[in-house]
Amino acid sequence: MKSDLFASENLARPAAAPGMTLQNAKSVKYTVNGEMLARQGSMVAFRGNLQFERKGQGIGGMLKRAVTGEGLALMSVRGQGEAWFAHQAGHCFIIDFEPGDSLTISGRNVLCFDPTLAYEIKMLKGAGMTGGGLFNSLFTGTGKLAVVCDGHPIIIPVTAQNPVYVDTDAVVGWSSQLETGLHRSQSVGSMIRGGSGEAVQLMLRGEGFVIVRPSEVTETAAAH
Repeated sequence: MKSDLFASENLARPAAAPGMTLQNAKSVKYTVNGEMLARQGSMVAFRGNLQFERKGQGIGGMLKRAVTGEGLALMSVRGQGEAWFAHQAGHCFIIDFEPGDSLTISGRNVLCFDPTLAYEIKMLKGAGMTGGGLFNSLFTGTGKLAVVCDGHPIIIPVTAQNPVYVDTDAVVGWSSQLETGLHRSQSVGSMIRGGSGEAVQLMLRGEGFVIVRPSEVTETAAAH
């Protein structure tokens, strides 16, 4: 049987060493030897002796799911084998954390990560019950985190002199040391997002960067 479908770049590669690698631009392969953590529903294939178990989010995660329909709903993967992870054909990226590194990521953009990383679900101060992407996960420690993004991400530097304002539906993550807050641009509300009245952006100030996806469409909206 012959087809470009069977091109070498599409074939699963033999396991080399434990841990995660990019299978291709839109999927991550994890060679499990013990345990790892992944977003529930993100596993697309596996082989070997692996067990999957739902993992609780804690009170903060439950609140997020109730308010926004999103959340960092996780599962633990244990055993020995290989598993592949993806989400709606989004672009996948692997972030390697070194000692002292920390990053805030929106729960909807987390794909999978090493168990050596610590995570804590936080709510943006002043967010109340408005908008999506205002409950985020702070990752610290050492290890690898795979994130997924609709389209090619935009990385914008942030400085104390030049704060950046990001649509709350478009933000993927940011340097955890940045000061954050909500910015309401009422004067331009009629021109933003179909004249919704009041536009709310995430304001970031300090020294670092913010990661933005080139889309404001939420998964909940896309499902309808």
